[in-house]
Amino acid sequence: MQTRPNWAEVSLSALGHNYRAVRQHLSEHVVPCCVVKCDAYGHGVVVCSQQLEREGAEWLGVTSTEEAVAVREGGVKSRIMVMTGIWRGEEEAVIRYDLTPAIATEEHVRSLERAAEALGKPGRSVAVHLKLDTGMGRLGLALGDLPAMIERIKQSPCITLEGVFSHLASSEVLDAADATRQIEAFKRAIAQIEAAGLNPKYRHLANTAATQARPQTWNNMTRPGLLLYGYQFTFDEARVPDSKLDLKPVLSWKTRIISLRDFPAGQPIGYNGAFVTKRPSRIAVVPVGYGDGFTRHLSNKGRVIVRDQYAPIVGNVSMDLTTVDVTAVEGASIGDEVILIGASKSCAIPATEHGKHAGTIIYEILCGLSPRVPRIYVD
Repeated sequence: MQTRPNWAEVSLSALGHNYRAVRQHLSEHVVPCCVVKCDAYGHGVVVCSQQLEREGAEWLGVTSTEEAVAVREGGVKSRIMVMTGIWRGEEEAVIRYDLTPAIATEEHVRSLERAAEALGKPGRSVAVHLKLDTGMGRLGLALGDLPAMIERIKQSPCITLEGVFSHLASSEVLDAADATRQIEAFKRAIAQIEAAGLNPKYRHLANTAATQARPQTWNNMTRPGLLLYGYQFTFDEARVPDSKLDLKPVLSWKTRIISLRDFPAGQPIGYNGAFVTKRPSRIAVVPVGYGDGFTRHLSNKGRVIVRDQYAPIVGNVSMDLTTVDVTAVEGASIGDEVILIGASKSCAIPATEHGKHAGTIIYEILCGLSPRVPRIYVD
């Protein structure tokens, strides 16, 4: 039962709009693999996956086998790529739920072969996408180990190399030398794979920023993530024309005023008296705090929207409560809706604003929305 007035509204029509905008931006032959990892960036992986499938998405990208199984059990039939690969004991679920794992080691190949045999399907074709480390230094097969992996895959009775991919470390930095090196390394690796007689159907290197601004990296698949949820990078249109997409933010975060008190000038507010009123002030309390993912960095910096007006956050954000100065908001009352992220008729607070105050990226703000904030799906 949900009674605490603290919720996030997720607009499925906006999600569909953004998918179509990405699809229109890409060349006709390029397939978007819609990234719904980390609970669809905090938006809800199952419902968002269902909506994207209704919009025509052929591929979805998740973090883990667990996440992929949840999407499958939600009735989604689209292809699902487990982008960070498989962990010990997950191989049978990968086959049983018809998932497409990333692989990066010969042990991944062996474990999938053992799982196919254990399920009584030793000759079944298991499609995989080989992840290469082209320079990021995180997950992926070292390029020096590629010849051995090619031979291992060719010898496998059940592994089919359907895709090859890598991940750019600095795709949003147009002049990044490391991105140029990675792009060239990926091209060389593809040539090496083809020369060995393999012809993977999908080749993908581009994440959100590269989907926007680096068409030379699109190959025939890209992995848009943040774009789907209504946020994008800002590029110089003179250098990268047509990189700005027509997007709509998908998530709005809302709460309500649960307390109102009038204080004289000189009144400390909240933990450590981090704010002291400078005038007679009306202070509202809203039931949201860092336990919900409302970052403490907003203390004495951030703002909310009440009755289509901005109202500043005053004092320290605590675990469950935040105080707001509504002195200038005429008629502010207990029960009034308060927008934390989102827009009213005249005001808007994007998630990027929270990120700016916190000195972090928008991804962390969206993904940090706590599970105790219920997602309500609209449209």
